[in-house]
Amino acid sequence: MSGLKQKLLDKTAKLGVVGLGYVGLPLAVEKAKAGYKTIGFDIQPSKVDMVNAGKNYIGDVVNEDLETLVKSGLLSATCNFAEVAQTDCVAICVPTPLDEHQQPDISYVKSSAESIVPYMHQDMLIVLESTTYPGTTEELLKPILETSGLKCGTDFYLAFSPERVDPGNLIYKTKNTPKVVGGITPECTEIAATMYESILEAKVHRVSSPAIAEMEKILENTYRNVNIGLVNELAILCNKMGINLWEVIDAAKSKPYGFQAFYPGPGLGGHCIPLDPYYLSWKAREYGFHTSMIESSMMVNDRMPEYCAERASKILNRFQKAINGSKILVLGVAYKQDIDDYRESPAIRVIEELEKEGAEVLYYDPYVSEYKENGRVKKGEPNLTKDLIESADLVIITTSHTNVDYKFVQKHAKVIFDTKNALKDLEIRDKIELL
Repeated sequence: MSGLKQKLLDKTAKLGVVGLGYVGLPLAVEKAKAGYKTIGFDIQPSKVDMVNAGKNYIGDVVNEDLETLVKSGLLSATCNFAEVAQTDCVAICVPTPLDEHQQPDISYVKSSAESIVPYMHQDMLIVLESTTYPGTTEELLKPILETSGLKCGTDFYLAFSPERVDPGNLIYKTKNTPKVVGGITPECTEIAATMYESILEAKVHRVSSPAIAEMEKILENTYRNVNIGLVNELAILCNKMGINLWEVIDAAKSKPYGFQAFYPGPGLGGHCIPLDPYYLSWKAREYGFHTSMIESSMMVNDRMPEYCAERASKILNRFQKAINGSKILVLGVAYKQDIDDYRESPAIRVIEELEKEGAEVLYYDPYVSEYKENGRVKKGEPNLTKDLIESADLVIITTSHTNVDYKFVQKHAKVIFDTKNALKDLEIRDKIELL
């Protein structure tokens, strides 16, 4: 048994997490809760200061847990990567966005690895959790880490384990979501799996290589992207045919096998589902292969905000109103219900499309008081009042937050365009148009 595996089993290993965002901070908290002394690394001093003060900024972290762990000394944060030298295991949980050309930007992964290199030591484990294209761990990360003079599989261990965070999920959190782990060597896989098994309640599924684990994560989100693209396309068709797609889906999901319900909406949001297929299609071109089905679904999903703006224009037209000069109230800019995360939110794209057509757009979101997009800060309305709703020529529901009083909205709205079927439980259906 390796020395590191023994340290993991007896909880004497010190663990590090690079990147204290939606993935990294919950992971760091769980590592500390499991009894490991844990250090979080981030280049943003504001995040580091908040963690060290025991102040939480992530919805899926319990405030009291963070405060207790920090006070106990089990969890701390720093901008100083020299402290990597004190750790036995480091997880990289940094963003992997798309650049302006819709190509993977892995600069944060690269710079994190380069920051770790000077402080690497024998018998150390490094795990990449950031979603990326298949081959990143072996083709990019391994050569960078080996510039330390240490050899992967002999002197240190390297693995990929995809994050599976679903912000706002009331059932599955970091601790009870199954983990997939693939290492460069079988021993790398085993050491990484041992670490996660010591931290999590869920099963750890071992695979034969990092590329398998990387592709697994891409498959998860591409599967959702393609199926959402299907129902979004059907939503456009069903609108033309005068068919309620939401009722169609409810009927289809009554079948106990062979069908999983996906729902239409104004587009795709969040860090993973809209982006992951781009990683795959980009990598596929290296092999002269075009992911035609995947790319088709991406085209459908990418066009949904524009389609929603077109539908809004047609609704207003029926009330003898031009979209140019109309006041439109958008309900929800978070990318999914009951969270404060607006990364890649289609609601923001909807707002942009409406404003392009000359509409005056206001928004209300109980979780997002303001957002920044393309260098512009847009502030939301502080309260959802009767006067605010009545002043709008059209209300568009783009995020179905459960703490919004939709009966109140319907009572005072002139007309509502419901892109999320948030009003499904209302018996009185006048003034409501579904996506």
